[in-house]
Amino acid sequence: MIKIARKEDCTGCHGCYNVCPKKCIHMNFDEEGFLYPSVDSDKCVECGLCEKVCPIMHIVEVENEPIAVGCYNKDEKIRMDSSSGGIFTLISELVIKSGGVVFGAEFDENYNVRHSYVDNMQDLHKFRGSKYVQSTIVNSYYDAKQFLEQGRQVLFSGTPCQIAGLKRYLQKDYDNLICQDIVCHGVPSTYVWDHYKKFIANGRKISSVKFRDKSTGWKTYSLQIDFDDGFSYKDIGNENSYIKGFVRDFYLRPSCYECKYKTLHRESDITLADFWGIEANEPELDDNKGTSLIFVNSDKGREYFEKIKKNIIFKIVDIHRAVTFNPSAHKSCTYTRKRGIFYKKYKINNFDLLIKKLMKENSLKKIITFSNSVKGKIKRMICERKKGDYPEEI
Repeated sequence: MIKIARKEDCTGCHGCYNVCPKKCIHMNFDEEGFLYPSVDSDKCVECGLCEKVCPIMHIVEVENEPIAVGCYNKDEKIRMDSSSGGIFTLISELVIKSGGVVFGAEFDENYNVRHSYVDNMQDLHKFRGSKYVQSTIVNSYYDAKQFLEQGRQVLFSGTPCQIAGLKRYLQKDYDNLICQDIVCHGVPSTYVWDHYKKFIANGRKISSVKFRDKSTGWKTYSLQIDFDDGFSYKDIGNENSYIKGFVRDFYLRPSCYECKYKTLHRESDITLADFWGIEANEPELDDNKGTSLIFVNSDKGREYFEKIKKNIIFKIVDIHRAVTFNPSAHKSCTYTRKRGIFYKKYKINNFDLLIKKLMKENSLKKIITFSNSVKGKIKRMICERKKGDYPEEI
């Protein structure tokens, strides 16, 4: 029977939920808005399958030599509708053209995020674009297995922990499965996203959400929320309170602070990321419309990369240099005490003002740290001079 002793040891992947033969595992939200498994002990037969498929209990060490590529889709429309370079769409189209199925994260009717699947080109747009809230897997692992057993090609797109969850759930390799993960900063809480939506909506009904609108530029993307009354809210990402709280780790899942999957050696076949720092690394690929950094992690990944090459502008790059400005590729986010303060206050405080206050405290701390550092250096210099440690006069 699966038991969660530490919340840091559960990614909410739904592997145990999907595999339970008695359907006695339920995924319930905790007080912070993250899903965790709960077992109905009266129905449980102690088969042990839930523990067998847990990716945290069965970490796989991958030994590979990933190839890093900076690239973007030649189709300008697809590229501008995507978070970075529009590569996901190209891979997805190959799978659908073969009669396959694509799994990815979409908004539901309430603009929360869930995993689903499509088997046609028209619906691929649902999966495009970053979604800065944890996606609920629900029955997607089970559904993917059914398609795989039918012999259909399956592309499964998700966070690294979701890919690990799928692999442990399947318990074997499938030639007709291609896994694509992302370089993930961390996943915010559903409850926090719900609260923020209500704060911004102010009674209006949301008609669309775009976390990474690039009309203001790829590097200066905007969070855009449209409403059915014609009103549109748009805020530059680095000025938006929800994005600020996200990138400063105020409301991420506990497991994100001890992520087991932030590595350059991944279980997926292909990894997609933003090529941040491209202006310093590969300026010829930078036009501020979005450039992807991809890791080709396996032979299957190389096969798909070869198939999309004719539709992209690309350059092979050094992987270690390429991730210099994207540490989320290999480093967990840092736990901050501000997280506890945020969760105590966000439901009873103005969201913008709370984030601003927490950010101000961060800035003040940095100033004090810098000031103390300068004082320390000056003190050392004075001590050295008192010892007569002067340079000889010329």
